[in-house]
Amino acid sequence: MAVLNIYDLAGNQTGTVEVKDSVFGIEPNQAVLHEVLTAELAAARQGTAATKTRAMVKGGGRKPFKQKGTGRARQGSIRAPHMVGGGVTFGPQPRSYEKKVNKKVRNLALRSALSAKVAAGEILVLDGTIETPKTKTIIALTNALSANTKQLFVVNDLATEADYNLYLSARNLENAVVLQPNEIGVYWLLKQEKVIVTKEALTTIEEVLA
Repeated sequence: MAVLNIYDLAGNQTGTVEVKDSVFGIEPNQAVLHEVLTAELAAARQGTAATKTRAMVKGGGRKPFKQKGTGRARQGSIRAPHMVGGGVTFGPQPRSYEKKVNKKVRNLALRSALSAKVAAGEILVLDGTIETPKTKTIIALTNALSANTKQLFVVNDLATEADYNLYLSARNLENAVVLQPNEIGVYWLLKQEKVIVTKEALTTIEEVLA
């Protein structure tokens, strides 16, 4: 079984914990990681770009000028696409960029990303309670763990005082992200260099992904 180091809030190692190989010790599937990462990035797109078709442009209820005698090409409406201020042909319309990903595929991608992080020694387990929210506490912790680049903190439940205090302490850090187990995705696991997980969140992750 894979083994992770446990640290206290001062950054001192206090022990180790064995984790399931089925979650943290598999061979990463690169193809699945790419598929799920692409889907997550696509789902993050707003898809709100829009242009007006000729049916949406105001005016144009009558001919702009008479049919004959002007020497100009005949026109039927100022809403036509070739007219200035007219509708746009084949322009973008609001749409969803989401891609369907099966649950088993997403599960495999998460386990692949977690296993890659464990193999690189980039997952740390945190055991400790922050009594009073202070950003200095998290800064001191990340400095002690040499994890002051990009951090992903995974807490079990923000409804609890301890986890919420950690969130309040880390949210002002420029490169820190705090998520719950049901919010973590391949994107954040690959983007952030260090993943710091509370013991309770680690148990939840194993239960959900095993």
